[in-house]
This record gives sequence, C-alpha cells and structure tokens, in this order.
Amino acid sequence: MAVLRATLYQLFLVVTVIPYAIACVLWSPLPLHWRYRLTAGWPRLGVWGARTILGIKWQLKGAENLPDGPAIILSKHQSAWETFFFPAYMPREVCFVYKKELHWLPFFGWGLALLRMIPIDRSKGRDAFEQVIRIGQDRINEGRWPLLFPEGTRIPPGKEGRYKMGGALLAVRTGTPVIPVAHNAGECWPRKAFIKKPGLVTVSIGPVIDPAGMDAAELNQKVRDWIEGEMRVLNPERYGLG
Repeated sequence: MAVLRATLYQLFLVVTVIPYAIACVLWSPLPLHWRYRLTAGWPRLGVWGARTILGIKWQLKGAENLPDGPAIILSKHQSAWETFFFPAYMPREVCFVYKKELHWLPFFGWGLALLRMIPIDRSKGRDAFEQVIRIGQDRINEGRWPLLFPEGTRIPPGKEGRYKMGGALLAVRTGTPVIPVAHNAGECWPRKAFIKKPGLVTVSIGPVIDPAGMDAAELNQKVRDWIEGEMRVLNPERYGLG
C-alpha cells in the first residue's frame, strides 16, 4: 500500500506541474504579486496531495511569532515537504535562495524563474554571496521574506548539520530580523525517499531574533540554539530524551 500511495503521489505531482508551468508562462505579464499567488497554488496542491494521498498531516506551532514586517526565515531542512509548505502557507511571499541552474529544469524551473526570487551563480565563488546580499535586500524592500536553510542540505531526523553563515550575514548586513523555524517533516518524508510515511508534521515558528548589536557568528549561534533546542522538543526520542 505504501508503494502504491507513493506512486500515486508522484504521478499527481507530475500531472499537475505541467499545466501549472504552462500557465506560469501565460500569466507572466501579470504583476508579480498576482503571479506569485497563482503559482503558489501548485505547492499548496503538493501539501494537499501529501495529506490526502500519503496521510501526511501538519500543524503550525508559534504562528503568533510571525511578524508583520520585514524578516528572513532560517529553517531546518529535512525533506522536500517544507519547500512546498513555505510558499503555500507563509503570510508573506517567500524568496528561496537557490542555484541558478534550477531554472533549466523543465516545467518546475520555468515557473521558479518567473517568480524573481534569489538565484545565485555558484561559479562566481565569493561574489555569489554578494549576489545574495544585493538581491536579498531588493526582495526585502519589496516586502518579501528571503528563506534560507542554514544547514545547506537536507539533514536526517535526529542529526544536525553545520550551520552556515549566509543567512545570518544577510540578516546582519541588511538589519533584518530573523524568524527561526524548526520542523520534523523528515519523520514522514525522509531525505531522497520514494516511500513516505503517514503522520503529523509540526512546523514550529520561534520568536523573532533582532540582529541589532550582534555579529553574524553570534546571530547564527542563536538561530542554531533555538532550532536545535526545539527539535528536541518536537522529537525527544531522537535525542534519547523521550
């Protein structure tokens, strides 16, 4: 049954992304805000399909911590599920930081390219980070929330990756508050796994962290401490606490 559910869900994503990508091209002349709302319908479908087909439900903890103003989201990264969730359910438009090569992916990449997020050319080396600062500031000025995964890659449940400085540096350089986010989507949707498990994903929003008076290293440590501490609250059994 698990294999059947996973197969149906994969087909669901493929069948829906193609018409959405074509629609993205057709509505590209519309204002960005409209394009974003329309395009975000596909990740919302992805979350809905995960719930309906795979039995992956979700709940939001700490929604009262979401600010009504500029912010940068720094989140735990365990699976593909959260990449669907953030654009679909955050109160502001989110802007992923991602490698520019993704624009070449058929259908998905085309829609992504039209949303004016924060693509980086990794061949630029150190200058790539200056791209993040420059474009990130523009997106913040537009009222959008840059979204970065400090660990850089998907980390299995119960594990911790090295927290890279990019998100903290962006926050310090732009003077923008940080929203730390912990979640346990990897419990249901393991990294690179075709088979997903039914269950409940908790997305936990932490108190906003103001970077004023901090350097990037201090801010990065505060973000890491909150996220990893909250991970032990969400799944204490993973850390020998339950």
